[in-house]
Amino acid sequence: MNMKKLYFHDFLAKFPPLPMPVTLGEDTHHTFGTENEPLSDAMISQFIHPTEEIVADDEFTEYVPCFSIDNTDQFIALVWWKAELLNYEYVLTTFNEKGEMISKAVIAGTTVKDGIVTRSVAIINDEWEITIGEGSSPDGDQIFDPTTSRTRNLEILVTGEIVEG
Repeated sequence: MNMKKLYFHDFLAKFPPLPMPVTLGEDTHHTFGTENEPLSDAMISQFIHPTEEIVADDEFTEYVPCFSIDNTDQFIALVWWKAELLNYEYVLTTFNEKGEMISKAVIAGTTVKDGIVTRSVAIINDEWEITIGEGSSPDGDQIFDPTTSRTRNLEILVTGEIVEG
């Protein structure tokens, strides 16, 4: 199959710019999924996984563009929602103006592993600081175990690198 080469600005056009602060929670993807079309296989393989072999027609994985962080000068910051079986992630990724990936981090989502449901939410403020709250429950939705609750902090440096804050 011969796919036409896409340009980085085509990929960027899928991510509407949003001013910060933004909160990403368990149901936020519904808003983005209504307003933004899922990314094509060509865009996924060219811009999200350029060095990996992607299995074509993986009907269990979808990437939905959410937004770009507004007012970044030295880098471009994008957030997408990745949905696959028992794993839903908000991924923050930074790029340079040529479309080369600088840094990438999962900042929120829901995962199920060995019967344990782990959920995390994130707030990105206007200083590009990300506060992530996460916790687990052993039975899905019924009982939340407060001993699993923790907060992490990340930040985006002016270089576009995402680091622990």
